[in-house]
Amino acid sequence: PLLKGMKRFLGQGVVRRFRKGVRSMCSISEETVEAYVRDGAVCIRGGVSAEWVHNLRKGLETNFNNPGIGFESLQNPGEGAFWNDYCNWREISEFREFIENSGINTIAAQLLNTTSPAFYHEHVLVKEPGTSKETPWHHDQPYYPFDGPLVSLWMALDPVPLASSLRFVKSSHRWGKSFIPRKFETLKEYKHQPAEVGSKYHKIPKDIDQSYSYEILSWDSEPGDLIAFDGLTLHAAHGNMSVIPRRVVTWRFLSPHARLVERPWEISPPVTGGMELGQTVLEANEQNPDDFAFPI
Repeated sequence: PLLKGMKRFLGQGVVRRFRKGVRSMCSISEETVEAYVRDGAVCIRGGVSAEWVHNLRKGLETNFNNPGIGFESLQNPGEGAFWNDYCNWREISEFREFIENSGINTIAAQLLNTTSPAFYHEHVLVKEPGTSKETPWHHDQPYYPFDGPLVSLWMALDPVPLASSLRFVKSSHRWGKSFIPRKFETLKEYKHQPAEVGSKYHKIPKDIDQSYSYEILSWDSEPGDLIAFDGLTLHAAHGNMSVIPRRVVTWRFLSPHARLVERPWEISPPVTGGMELGQTVLEANEQNPDDFAFPI
């Protein structure tokens, strides 16, 4: 099982290019793009058809029964679990078909203001009914070995009420700060050198839930809705105390100008696509266009 999981991360096999226009989604409005740029997060209603939602539910079940090495399950005694996994799209046919044929890359392209978004990875996040396990305040970019534009498209496969949905600190992606990542299991910060705090990386504010100085954005979701957010937008989520699961797949895309950088902690997911430090996604793709880990 470990070797199988490692192959998923290493990206064995040739990746086909995105099929532009095949069963593609509708373009999003200029107002939606402007809201994303301004606020760091935006809701796109009905972005994905019911057919794709049905297929992805089957893929998620396959993922649960065949977990990768990124699989993690968090659970308080007597409650439902919060489990997540990532980087399995090459081996789960429903995920791969969605990436290659749905046209979701066209939405990522508009939000990233590029014609060539690169698919980074998928991230499955499931909160079973009756789990109080929360997602702590964090933003995604410092977990990853990339600096530069990155968008996440958070896609609900079940109805998600406000009480269980994502919450965002409006415009926090424009603060010009990178915050130290936190472990979801322990809520503790990643190990780092004290000298790095306050210079390049910062501690996440502790008063977000208590202070009126932060404007919080949140949306309920129906299956097929997308919540798009910037890699530097602070976000969190409560548990799921409802009677139905909260099944989500997040699709992450990089700008072709995103650059591989070194982090002072273990990156997650632990994949760099064979790129060299300082290299952009576009440069790496041009060197190896037929078997690049992050397809454009």
